[in-house]
Amino acid sequence: MAIIGTAALDAVRQAARPLTGAADDYDALLDMVGNARFVLLGEATHGSHEFYAERARITRRLVEEKGFTAVAVEADWPDAWRVDRYVRGQGADPDGRAALSGFERFPAWMWRNTAVLDFVEWLRGHNAGLGSDGVKTGFYGLDLYSMYTSIHEVLRYLDQVDPNAAREARKVYACFDHYDRDSQQYGYAASFGMSPSCEQGALDTLRKLQQRAFDYVQADGADDAYFYAQQNARLVKNAEEYYRTMFKGRVSSWNLRDSHMAETLDAVARHLSQGGKPARIVVWEHNSHIGDARATEIGRQGEWTLGELARKAHGQDAVLVGFTTYEGRVTAASEWDGEGLHKHVRPALRNSYEHLLHLTGIERFFLPLREPSPARTALMEERLERAIGVLYLPRSERQSHYFMAQLPRQFDAVIHIDRTTAVEPLDAGSGWHTGEPPETYPGGL
Repeated sequence: MAIIGTAALDAVRQAARPLTGAADDYDALLDMVGNARFVLLGEATHGSHEFYAERARITRRLVEEKGFTAVAVEADWPDAWRVDRYVRGQGADPDGRAALSGFERFPAWMWRNTAVLDFVEWLRGHNAGLGSDGVKTGFYGLDLYSMYTSIHEVLRYLDQVDPNAAREARKVYACFDHYDRDSQQYGYAASFGMSPSCEQGALDTLRKLQQRAFDYVQADGADDAYFYAQQNARLVKNAEEYYRTMFKGRVSSWNLRDSHMAETLDAVARHLSQGGKPARIVVWEHNSHIGDARATEIGRQGEWTLGELARKAHGQDAVLVGFTTYEGRVTAASEWDGEGLHKHVRPALRNSYEHLLHLTGIERFFLPLREPSPARTALMEERLERAIGVLYLPRSERQSHYFMAQLPRQFDAVIHIDRTTAVEPLDAGSGWHTGEPPETYPGGL
C-alpha cells in the first residue's frame, strides 16, 4: 500500500495553485497550453456541477484569449449538431433549453443541465458579438450511440441533394429495420449469427457519399451540411461495428468507441482548419476517456483512450487535464436507464490520489504535472483513482469505481475540487429533488 509521507504532501502543497474564483485562476493552465491545438478537459463523474462549471470557465478563456473555435464533447453527433446550429445563430430553436432538448437518451442530465445551458447561452452570445466576419466557435459531439438518428439524418440529406442515392441508401439501411430501433438488439443478433450483419451496406453508403462529395457540396451550396451528413454516415458504419462487438468483450467495444471519438475529433479539426489556419479544439469528456490509458491498469488490460490516441497523434499539441474530488454529492443513477438521483459521494479511500489531494488541506487547486518537479515525483507511485460514470454504486465502490493509476503519466495537470455538488438536470425528477437518504455506516441499514 502506498504511504502518504510528509514530503509528498509538502511537494504537492508547494506546486498547487489555489483556485479562488479570481480572473487569473487559470493563468498557469493557459501558459501550459501555449500554442497547443487540443485541450482535453476531464471529469471524475458525469454528474458534478463544479466539473462542468470549471470546464466552462477554462473554455471561455481558451475561446476568448487563445482563439479556440470548437468544443467537442462526449455526446452524440446529431444532438450536439443541433446545439451547434443554435450557438451559431442558425436553426429554429428559440433558446438554449430548446437546443438541448435533443439530448433524450439516457443519461440526459449529462448535457441537459443548468451548467451546460449557461455555457451554451454564453457561447451563442459570444458568437453573435463577432459579427459576420468573425470565426464562430462550434459545438460538436464525438460519441457513436446515435445509430438510428444518424441513419435518419443521412437519408434526409440525400433526399435534398440526390433522391436516387437516397432511395438506394434506404434499401441498404432497411437491414436495420428489424430491431425496433434498438441498437443493442441488432448487435446481439448480428454478433451471434442470429441475423445478417448490416456491415457492408453501412460501409458502402459512406463510400458513395464520400465519392460524390464535390457534386453534393456544389448542389447544396453548403460545405457544413455535407460534413454533417458524412459524419453521420461514418457514425453508422462505426456504430454498427461497435454494437456487434460489445457482446464479445469490453476491451474491443471500448477501443472501437474511443477510436471513433479520436477519428471524429480529427475530422472536425480538418474541417475547421480550412483556410490554412489549424483549428484549436477543447474536448469535454470523462477522465476515463481523456486520460492516457497507458498510465492505468485498464491500459495494461488492452484498452486505449482518446487521450492516449491524441498524445500519439499530436504529442505536445494535446494537453490532458483531469479532475478529482474527495467527497460531496453527484447526479447519478443506480441502474442503467434509471432515474438520475441526487446521491452522496463517499469520502475517497485512503490509498487513493483523491485522499492524498484532500490531505493538502486546499479546497480547490490546479496542479501542473507535465514538467519534472518534486510534486510530479511524489505522485508517481501508483495509487487508486476513482471514476464515477452515469451509475454510482457506493456499496460496491472499490470494485465498481476504483482502478490503479499513475496520475502524472495519465494527465498533464489535475484540478482538484475537494467537495463537489450535484449537477442540476433541466428535467429533474422527483427522485432527484427528494435526494438520497444518508447511509447508516457500515451496514447501510
